[in-house]
Amino acid sequence: MSDAHTQSAPRSDRDRDILAINQAMLESVLRGDWQAYEASCSKDVSCFEAETNGVLVEGLPFHRFYFGEGPGNDEPGEPASAQVTMARPHLRWLSDDVVVLSYTRLVQRQVNGAFSTSSCCETRIWQRHNGHWQQVHVHRS
Repeated sequence: MSDAHTQSAPRSDRDRDILAINQAMLESVLRGDWQAYEASCSKDVSCFEAETNGVLVEGLPFHRFYFGEGPGNDEPGEPASAQVTMARPHLRWLSDDVVVLSYTRLVQRQVNGAFSTSSCCETRIWQRHNGHWQQVHVHRS
């Protein structure tokens, strides 16, 4: 798990748990693993993302479309290797069962020997329901 944050205060167990759950979800996106991603989301997850063109989208079908395209390597040749990092994660606990997680998402790729890094800012809201954490909202810019 990559964790490029710098913070003087130690993280609590619940902070580390949410960061690990979010990291696993990000890695499922990188791998194109729809089942793992779907398991991390509420069925009525909502989002604002670049792909929604400013429109609030609700539900998983919108996200599933992008998983049909594979792990994101459109270029011919060697498969891409990639790594995803949450830089400077900030957690705001609204209750014991709801947390807002904001960070800069860095994706490093190597395709055919060429390196690239992309970034975006994300806020994800996680809610614990029946003992299981689910992503209920995403805002990415």
